[in-house]
Amino acid sequence: MTCPRFQDFINQNISGLVAMETNGTVTSPQDREKTCLSSNATSTHYGSTADSLPTSEPSTAETTVFSPLRSHITVAVLCYINLINYMDRYTIAGVLSSIQKFFDIADSTSGLLQTVFICSFIILAPIFGYLGDRYNRKFIMIGGLSVWVVTTLSSSFVTESYFWLLVLLRALVGTGEASYSTIAPTIIGDLFSGAKRTMMIAAFYIFIPVGSGLGFIIGSSVANATGDWRWALRLNPILGSLGLLLLAVLCPNPPRGASDTHGGSTIEHTSYLEDVKYLLKNKSFVWSSLGVTAMAFLTGALAFWTPTLLSRAQVTQGIKPPCIAEPCDPSDSYIFGVVTVLTGILGVSLGSTISRRLRDRVPNADPLICAVGMLSSAPCFFTAIVLASTSIPATYVFIGIGETLLSLNWAIIADILLYVVVPTRRATAEALQIMVCHLLGDAGSPYLLGAISDALSRDQSDSHAWRFRSLEYSFLLCPFVGVLGGLFFLMTALYITKDRKNAELLTAGLCDPVDPPTQFIPTAGSTDC
Repeated sequence: MTCPRFQDFINQNISGLVAMETNGTVTSPQDREKTCLSSNATSTHYGSTADSLPTSEPSTAETTVFSPLRSHITVAVLCYINLINYMDRYTIAGVLSSIQKFFDIADSTSGLLQTVFICSFIILAPIFGYLGDRYNRKFIMIGGLSVWVVTTLSSSFVTESYFWLLVLLRALVGTGEASYSTIAPTIIGDLFSGAKRTMMIAAFYIFIPVGSGLGFIIGSSVANATGDWRWALRLNPILGSLGLLLLAVLCPNPPRGASDTHGGSTIEHTSYLEDVKYLLKNKSFVWSSLGVTAMAFLTGALAFWTPTLLSRAQVTQGIKPPCIAEPCDPSDSYIFGVVTVLTGILGVSLGSTISRRLRDRVPNADPLICAVGMLSSAPCFFTAIVLASTSIPATYVFIGIGETLLSLNWAIIADILLYVVVPTRRATAEALQIMVCHLLGDAGSPYLLGAISDALSRDQSDSHAWRFRSLEYSFLLCPFVGVLGGLFFLMTALYITKDRKNAELLTAGLCDPVDPPTQFIPTAGSTDC
């Protein structure tokens, strides 16, 4: 007779299995059998594995296997929707100068457009995370994206006397992103495993900087071509409708944990409170989430205000005249968008490649790469801010270097979450990470920098030179936040090896997350589970 849990563990070839020891002695097959039987006698808890009896027929959910072609098509569709989502998020920033002129609003009020969007994202993400761990993920994404298409299109018809309505509609746009961003990575995680999953996650997350950059490029180009910034907001819903159709027709809803358990078992569910308790005890998840928060603060502020800063710098230097009436000159948004696309592709590709090559030799390579990216990008952004008043080309060079270093992290931080959290808690983990990183990160950073800029220029608001200087001084907050984020990732590196091993053991059903059997020790000298 073979112990099911022990046999599953061997079949899945989890790294680190070298000996079965208890108090320094190797256990016999009979002892292992007793240990597993003793563990199976306890009640099943959330995150543990429920194995079928040898004579029972596995359920459809347990044995569903998707062809490589369909899995890759699914990732392609999810990547396309991710691209459109981030294009829409930064289209507003690409035409911000025209919006300010159209509604006659100050910097702090302009920052509200991004803040309210992120705030709705924060509120809804935990709800969609809870639903995504328990119900059909495909239907949830379809519902959320449908709301996104309608509200994005509606926001393009707001007239100049109804700025508050534009703010409200931008808040509702967050519904679509909250449903999609919390769930899509978990579907990829259930279709692929190991190095293949790292590559697919990298492909998915490369469209964050690419989509962000295209939002600036296409938004400013469409506004310039039509003479109306509102047409820039109308393109994304059209492209999004195509993505919605492709999602409904081509994408499956794979069983949770399918790639980790290879269809041999299912993972039980319990309450949301137990999910949260588990995640708060996961130190790698907590510290990496704080690192992602610092990264979100930095990228949110830079993406929203950099084109405006560079435009004002050129006015101060006499390179171009100030914007008197919309549409304003969109060239800075276009150039910044191109830089963001190129550096995003380079950074994400480089980061995922370094991760794959170092991971086997350096167990905590992933958070170390993230730490290096954050810490080294901070002086680049500081230099870019200082040079903005004297040399625009040099400013773009240092922005490009800083964005490349920052983009090293995009795919890696998503992969960290997937391998330190058990499959049935991943959507909840994504949702909580999104909530925290946006609440303390890019929800407030655009508004905060705008408020600091308004406060500094309050007495000299008609001076073009001082309007530039006030925004430049507010930007100096960003490099310090970048250093703080690097320190958070260094803390993650201290715990990630242990937390990854624990997640593998829980997924394999070798220990119980609530009451782990102390007599079954899967790796030499280890008692953690």
